[in-house]
Amino acid sequence: MRARVRAMPKVAESFYQSAEWRAYRKRHRDWTRARKGGVWCCTCGAGGRLILDHRVERRDGGADFPPFEEADWYCTGCHNRKTSKAKAQRVGG
Repeated sequence: MRARVRAMPKVAESFYQSAEWRAYRKRHRDWTRARKGGVWCCTCGAGGRLILDHRVERRDGGADFPPFEEADWYCTGCHNRKTSKAKAQRVGG
């Protein structure tokens, strides 16, 4: 019988829990609403719970607080696909 192993729950980096990042997200959300009339996933157009993501990941040399034009809103599914693709490229996959 195969053992069942569960993945450890994902824990966000402390950076993304900081007051500075939360304030940046709020300013970016306001900026996006003013430009586009709302905030949606940049890939599929979904609304609801969205994640603000760096176009160039921080661990790939991206700025902690990039210019607003260099960060995009993603739904969870699109964000996970983008992040896994970047991770695969980073490890040579």
